[in-house]
Amino acid sequence: MSFGGFLENTTGGGGARIVADIPYSNGNLIHNMPAAALAQSRLVTPPLTKSMFNSSPGLSLGLQQPNMDGQTDMARMAENFEVNTGRRSRDEEHESRSGSDNMDGASGDDQDAADNPPRKKRYHRHTPQQIQELEALFKECPHPDEKQRLELSRRLCLETRQVKFWFQNRRTQMKTQLERHENSLLRQENDKLRAENMSIRDAMRNPICSNCGGPSIMGEISLEEQHLRIENSRLKDELDRVCALAGKFLGRPIPSLANSIGPPLPSSSLELGVGSNGYGVLSTVATTLPLGPDFGIGISNALPVMPPARTTAGFDRSIERSMFLELALAAMDELVKMAQSDEPVWVRSLEGGREMLNHEEYVRTFTPCIGLKPNGFVTEATRETGMVIINSLALVETLMDSNRWAEMFPYLIARSSTTDVISSGMGGTRNGSLQLMHAELQVLSPLVPVREVNFLRFCKQHAEGVWAVVDVSIDSIRETSAAPTFVNCRRLPSGCVVQDMPNGYSKVTWVEHAEYDESEVHQVYRPLLSSGMGFGAQRWIANLQRQCECLAILMSSAVPTRDHDAITAGGRRSMLKLAQRMTDNFCAGVCASTVHKWNKLHADNVDEDVRVMTRKSVDDPGEPPGVVLSAATSVWLPVSPQRLFDFLRDERLRSEWDILSNGGPMQEMAHIAKGQDHGNCVSLLRAGAMNANQSSMLILQETCIDAAGSLVVYAPVDIPAMHVVMNGGDSAYVALLPSGFAIVPDGPGSRGSGETASNGDGPLRVSGSLLTVAFQILVNSLPTAKLTVESVETVNNLISCTVQKIKAALQCES
Repeated sequence: MSFGGFLENTTGGGGARIVADIPYSNGNLIHNMPAAALAQSRLVTPPLTKSMFNSSPGLSLGLQQPNMDGQTDMARMAENFEVNTGRRSRDEEHESRSGSDNMDGASGDDQDAADNPPRKKRYHRHTPQQIQELEALFKECPHPDEKQRLELSRRLCLETRQVKFWFQNRRTQMKTQLERHENSLLRQENDKLRAENMSIRDAMRNPICSNCGGPSIMGEISLEEQHLRIENSRLKDELDRVCALAGKFLGRPIPSLANSIGPPLPSSSLELGVGSNGYGVLSTVATTLPLGPDFGIGISNALPVMPPARTTAGFDRSIERSMFLELALAAMDELVKMAQSDEPVWVRSLEGGREMLNHEEYVRTFTPCIGLKPNGFVTEATRETGMVIINSLALVETLMDSNRWAEMFPYLIARSSTTDVISSGMGGTRNGSLQLMHAELQVLSPLVPVREVNFLRFCKQHAEGVWAVVDVSIDSIRETSAAPTFVNCRRLPSGCVVQDMPNGYSKVTWVEHAEYDESEVHQVYRPLLSSGMGFGAQRWIANLQRQCECLAILMSSAVPTRDHDAITAGGRRSMLKLAQRMTDNFCAGVCASTVHKWNKLHADNVDEDVRVMTRKSVDDPGEPPGVVLSAATSVWLPVSPQRLFDFLRDERLRSEWDILSNGGPMQEMAHIAKGQDHGNCVSLLRAGAMNANQSSMLILQETCIDAAGSLVVYAPVDIPAMHVVMNGGDSAYVALLPSGFAIVPDGPGSRGSGETASNGDGPLRVSGSLLTVAFQILVNSLPTAKLTVESVETVNNLISCTVQKIKAALQCES
C-alpha cells in the first residue's frame, strides 16, 4: 500500500503541484521516526521525483501545501496516514475497485491547480455498478480517449474528470502489481545466487586433489592407497563420459555426480575385482549410474560406467541400453540432417519428379549407424513433405503409441508392438522418449513379402512446436526373441520432422531409408519398391493426410451433404468400426501377416501366382465358425489406377464382375463420407432379388484412395445384424469375411497412353496398374473339418473368373 495523489497548494509563490505515491511500506518514512518527532519536528518536504508517480494503488487524497517550516503539514501527514491506513484495511477486499474512490478534483498529473483556490474537498465513492462498467471498459481499452470518457461519464452519471482520474489510478495500480511480481522474482534469484556463493565458499574450504578426486592430504601416502586413488580417478572420468552422453540425450547438461563415489572406501564395503579384460571393476552397484526420474521408467535402471567382458545379466542389459542410447542419438542427428539437406544429398528423379537420395553423396556425408549393407540387399531412400491437419503434439503421441500408430496407418502396418520402454520422456512429455518396437510392414500383394523389423524409436523436441521421431533397426546389436530368423529388411534412420503451423495444421517432412532383400520380391513389383512408392515416404505422407482428414470429418458436428440423414451418430460410429475391422482382416488375408495364423497350401490345381491359405475360426464372434480359405493374386493391367478404382467402386457397374450382384445393379442404402474425395467412404449396398424366392442381400463396402494407391473392400452382412449396427448397436458380433481389391501404380512416370513427356522427348509409356484380388470364403462350418480339393479349385476359379471379367469390362484382355 502507498499514498496516492497528494495535492500541494503553495501559499507564497503561487501555483500548485500534484504529488503521488509517497511509499511507506518499507517503513523508512514513518515507522522509523519516533512518535514525538511526528508532532514536533519541523521538516521541509523535498521535491518528489517522477518515479513516485508510478506505484499508486488508487486512492487520491488532498493535502495543503506546507509552509517553509513544514510543521503544520507534517502533523497533518501523520494524521492522514493513520486515517487512510484504517480505511484501506477496512476496504481491502474491495481492492478490485481500482481507484474508484476519488477526491472531488484532486487526482491526476495534468490538472492546472493554479486556477483553483484552496478549498476543502469532498470524498466520493463509486457504486458497484459504476465500478463494474469502468472495469469492463478498462479490460478493453486501458487508455480511453476523450470521446469514450465523455460517453462513459454520461452513462454512469459521473464527471469526466472523475472517469479520467479513475483510469489513471487503475493503470497505476496495475503497474504497481507488476513491479511487486518482478521484485519477487528478483528476490528469488538473489536467494539462489546467495546459496551458490555459499556452496562455492564451502568448496574452497575443502580442496580436492586434481589427480584422484580425493581430499588434499599433506604428507606421504602408501603405494596401495595411491593405486586406489588413481583407480577412483579413472572411474570418475568414465562416469563423466556417461553423464555427457546422457546430457546429449536429454538436451541439457547433466552433473557427473562424481562426488557420490568419493575417496576410496574401506574394503569391507567395496570389493575390488579384476575382470578378464585386465581392468579393475567395481563389483557392487556403484558400477552403474542412476540417471534419476527424468529418464522415465526404463532408463532409470542405470547406464554402465565401463563395459566388462563378462558379468551378470543385469549389467549386460545396462551395456545394451547404453548402446541403444548412442545409436538413437546418432540416428536422430542423421534424420534431422537428411530432412534439412537439399542437393547434392537429394536429387529429383526424372520419372515423376520425386526426391531421391544421391547414394554417393550420402556415403561421403554420413557414417553408417548400423554397419555396412548386407550382400544382396538393395537400398531405397525417399523424402516427402506435406501439410497435415493435426498438431505436432497429437502426432507425436500417435507415433509413440504402437496401437495408435497402427490405427493411423492401417494399410501400411500389419502389426506393431512395443517390446521395451527405455525412457518414457521428461516432464510428462514425449521429449526424450526411447523405446524398442516390433512391426510388420506390408504392401497389399501376395507377391511382396511382409517386412518384419525390430527397431528403436526415439522422440525429441528440437524447438517450440518442432519435434522429430526417428526409427533405426537394432538387428546388428542383438537378436531378440521377436526377431525373425532371417532379416529381410533393415531400417536405416527413418522418420519424420513435425513443425506446427497455423489453424491446427502441421508441416511434416518424412524420410524413409531402408535396405532389403530384393530377391524375395516378384519381378512385377520391383520397379514400385525401388522407386520408393511401396514403402517410401510418399506412401506414409499420403496415408497420414487421408487418415487425419477422415478423423477431422468424423469429429466435426456437421454431417456431410452426401451422408444419409437416417443414420444416427451412434450408427455412424458402429458402421465405421465394423468397416475398419473388415478392412483390417482383408489386409491380413492378403499379406499373410501374423494377425491370424495362416497355413499356406501348395496345390497342383492352383495357378502359379495365386497364394492359397487356410485357417480355423473358433470362438471369434466377428467371424463365422469353421474353416476359412483365403486366396489372393496380383496382376498387371494396362489401365490407369484412377480408372480401375472408379470402375470397381461403382455399384451400378458391379454386375459386370461380381457374382454376388445377382446379375443386376446394386442400390446404395447408406453412405458415410470419410474424406473430401468421394472415393473415401463407407457404403451399404443392396442387391435386388432375381425372383420372389430369393431374399435381398446387404453388402458392406469401404473404399479409399490417396496419392499412393486405392482400396475397395466388401463383405456380405446379415440384414438383422446391420439394423442393430445402424441404430448404434455393438458391431463386434457381426460376422463377416472380407474380399476386395488393392490398386497401386505399376511404377513412377506412368501417366497415360496418349500423353507426352514434359521434355518433349515423346509419349510416356502406357499407364498401368497393379491389381491385387483377394477372397476369403467359409468352406466348412465345422472347425474340425478337412479341406477338400474341390474347395481349393472353387476359390481358384473364382479369382480367375473375376480377373477375366474385369479385363473384359475394361477392354484389356490382351
